[in-house]
Amino acid sequence: MVTLAHIKVQSRLSLCSYGRPRMTEKLKEIGLDVGHRRIGRLMRQNGISVVTIHKHKATTDSDHKFNIVPNLLDRDFTVDLPNQMWAGDISYV
Repeated sequence: MVTLAHIKVQSRLSLCSYGRPRMTEKLKEIGLDVGHRRIGRLMRQNGISVVTIHKHKATTDSDHKFNIVPNLLDRDFTVDLPNQMWAGDISYV
């Protein structure tokens, strides 16, 4: 089938970054009269899918100018009486 061969070639040329709409547009540019539903069906049936690449987004600013609080407990949580040591944690989602 000529259309499937064209889809496979365009998928390889685009490094698997073309989905159904852009693949349809590209095939129309090279002269094939195909619809986006047929392209989507052929891609789905033959396992041709888009590979998405996400950039890493840094969520922690380690280069800040705030004071760093000293570690007073130093992971020693043993106590003789209640209410001698308290610890807390603030987490943001």
